Amino acid sequence: MSNLSEDRIYSGASSDQVEEDLQPLVAFQDEGLSLEELNKLVEERLLPHLMRYDRTTFQSMFNAFPEEGAHLGAKIALTYNQGVTNWQVSPGGAVLEELCCRALCRLLGLSSGAEGTVMYCGTYANQQALYIALHRRAEQCGFNLAEEGVQGFPDPARLAVVISAEAHFSLKHAVRTLGLGQRSLITVGVDENRRIDVEQLRETLEELRRSRDVFCIVVTAGTTSTGSVDPIPPVADICDELGAWLHVDGAYGLAYKLVPAWSRLFAGLERADSVSWDPHKQFGVPIPSSLLFLRRSEDFDRMVLFSSYFNRPDAVEPNPGLKSVPSTRPFTALPLVTSIRHQGLVAVVERLRAPLEAIRDLAAYLEDQADMELCHRPDTGILCFRVIPEGYAEDRLDQLQQYIYERIMREGERSISLTQTDGRTALRLVAISPAVTTEAMIETIEKVRGIAATEPVI
Repeated sequence: MSNLSEDRIYSGASSDQVEEDLQPLVAFQDEGLSLEELNKLVEERLLPHLMRYDRTTFQSMFNAFPEEGAHLGAKIALTYNQGVTNWQVSPGGAVLEELCCRALCRLLGLSSGAEGTVMYCGTYANQQALYIALHRRAEQCGFNLAEEGVQGFPDPARLAVVISAEAHFSLKHAVRTLGLGQRSLITVGVDENRRIDVEQLRETLEELRRSRDVFCIVVTAGTTSTGSVDPIPPVADICDELGAWLHVDGAYGLAYKLVPAWSRLFAGLERADSVSWDPHKQFGVPIPSSLLFLRRSEDFDRMVLFSSYFNRPDAVEPNPGLKSVPSTRPFTALPLVTSIRHQGLVAVVERLRAPLEAIRDLAAYLEDQADMELCHRPDTGILCFRVIPEGYAEDRLDQLQQYIYERIMREGERSISLTQTDGRTALRLVAISPAVTTEAMIETIEKVRGIAATEPVI
């Protein structure tokens, strides 16, 4: 059994060790445990293996512990266990969710007719956005996608979605689930800062003009690999020319639109037909907290599905469940509302700004380090780099980055991540919590250097 010391962010145990520790938790028996016994079992067996997102050394992913206001909302939501997709099930929950979505549309500067809905995660938000885009294309072809499916298109094999090489893998899930298959995804390259290459996009669309029907183009407002923000206005212009739906995947980066010095990166957001966002990544609210916004509220009508006892067509009260697939969802809006009201927008913006500045300053520091190579200039709170010791063989650098990552994760004292840029393995630091300072990440850089010097020669 593993114990979590103060200098660890998780046990560092192998998956086999974790499985051994957790077996007693699933030893289901006829006789139950007292809450005191159960709490002791969880504390001893499970907690050491959970990641401590609140530590300064957690520098790898998009997670945070709930802040106090969110914790209050989550406690109420759990206590009352409201299903919020229907007025009949939760009058207060249904109305508060609708009000929250409208307030967020205003806060983010979306169009005056915009509306939103709460989703389980960004993956489902992206999937629903593509479904609605495809539904609109079907209408333009003279049929109802919900009734006829993709076979209603004269040649479904022509349908295409264009994304960048840095787009999130959830878009593959989306086209798989929609029955379009991954061959429907057309990928274009990125520039030196990992943003979608607009000129290459235009060239690709010209090449596809006679062979494919591009019904949606996706830009990413904060890629999960490097945090880069694709330029929205020129792609919006292209979508207008093409008659294609513009979806902005803002799951990671959209929150930073609220930070004045970074808001210019998100110019043109109001022109997007749909936008996805995950507040749980930066706002310190419980998972899941995701949303899908549409520029025209009536576009949600493409999701409507009535039943005889629930979400009836004659109902006049608000039923958020008509905007998405789940007929049961948790009261996710409440922790988000109580968090923002407790912190206030000034504190929310400060919470968002601090990690951005920390990553920016780290990049400036690494530029002067001869043994470090930046893979991009950071747009947001992610920085990818490679360790390049003097005289190190080029063909072994990928192996070195992998070795460093594995050593750090095995030790359990800090957390970093790996990614690929232009086919090369790179180390990746993420700052989500304001606790992750430039100084804390420089300590990680020194740790990385020390490990690099110990890599065994193979």
